[in-house]
Amino acid sequence: MKHFLLTSFFILFAVCAFAQEINVASFNIRLKTDGDVGNLWQDRKEAVCNLISYHEFDIFGIQEGFSDQVKDMQQLLPNFDYVGVGRDDGAEKGEHSAIFYNKTRFDVIKSGTFWLSATDTEKPNKGWDAALPRICTWGIFKDKESNKSFILMNTHFDHVGVQARKESAKLILSKATEFATELPLILTGDFNVDETNEAYFTLANSGVVEDALTKSKIVYTPNSTFNNWGKSIKPSGRIDHIFITPHFNVEKYGILTDTYIGKYPSDHFPVAARLMWR
Repeated sequence: MKHFLLTSFFILFAVCAFAQEINVASFNIRLKTDGDVGNLWQDRKEAVCNLISYHEFDIFGIQEGFSDQVKDMQQLLPNFDYVGVGRDDGAEKGEHSAIFYNKTRFDVIKSGTFWLSATDTEKPNKGWDAALPRICTWGIFKDKESNKSFILMNTHFDHVGVQARKESAKLILSKATEFATELPLILTGDFNVDETNEAYFTLANSGVVEDALTKSKIVYTPNSTFNNWGKSIKPSGRIDHIFITPHFNVEKYGILTDTYIGKYPSDHFPVAARLMWR
């Protein structure tokens, strides 16, 4: 009886601990273009999804995903659904900053997309000095295992606009408060800035969110997150980030450098973090 009770305790403890974990990631999957000779989406889409499955992502944001790519991923990841729209028309046209989530674990309470702009966040337009329209997709999710709710926001900052990146950071924090005042926040994205940039500090030093890397017990960052199909790998430098509010502990954080037959699933490596509810 004593052995049975002890075994039952450890099983219950393991189940409860698992229920507190969330594997979060940000993954710029690289847009579908015929110009990527040798790295066409058709040839690498399974590698992208196999990476996601193997590393057991629970919820993650993508960048540069066009409608066909998003639908391919949904088919190859049958336990996942997504929220998000295209930035060019608010429907299917253009890049999606979609959020994929394991539908067996999470319920979507509410979701939406807004444009990163000082003039109109409801319709496609370019904000500040941005070269392209940029968006942030968000969702309020309920974790069925812990019965807790949180908001996850996913974005792709402009690659040209210095002001746009800084102002976009401020706008996202403002919108997070508007959509979910009291909820924990996870923010993922390709921010097109590294850890030394003012736009990064606008978020990391905001007093609202912190860089998940800086809170992690285990850090695995063997190289930069942008790889340019293996041509531009640097010893360090992250332009893809995960930010969190203090509602979470971070068990581990890593840049996932998986390859397949000597090729890269994308021109970015995904970043992933294992969060624990506090």
